[in-house]
Amino acid sequence: QVRLVESGGGLVQAGGSLRLSCAVSGRTVSDYTIAWFQQFPGKDREFVAALTLSDGVKHYDQTLKGRIAISRDNVLDTVYLQMNSLKPEDTAVYFCAADLDPNMAVAGGGAYWGQGTQVTVSS
Repeated sequence: QVRLVESGGGLVQAGGSLRLSCAVSGRTVSDYTIAWFQQFPGKDREFVAALTLSDGVKHYDQTLKGRIAISRDNVLDTVYLQMNSLKPEDTAVYFCAADLDPNMAVAGGGAYWGQGTQVTVSS
């Protein structure tokens, strides 16, 4: 079992930055790939970024790359999503997910999900 808890969302003005956190707990955390997704109202979740904890390999959505960065704190077992130059269209609920299979995690089929954190960007 793996438990994921997101935090760090909130209201920010366009052009601002936020750092989202995904606290990961459970057995063999280091075996997992952690992925971030965004979900717009009435839409399916969309991939943002992923980090495989065992080897540090990162994946990014190409349209967001350049404004986002995924990183980890090994001591705290936390994965971060830094988002810069935020736009109103970034407004969404952001989820983190975990899976032992990196491809599954990136594809949105993660075995474990957090509850999500709301990001609202005002114009």
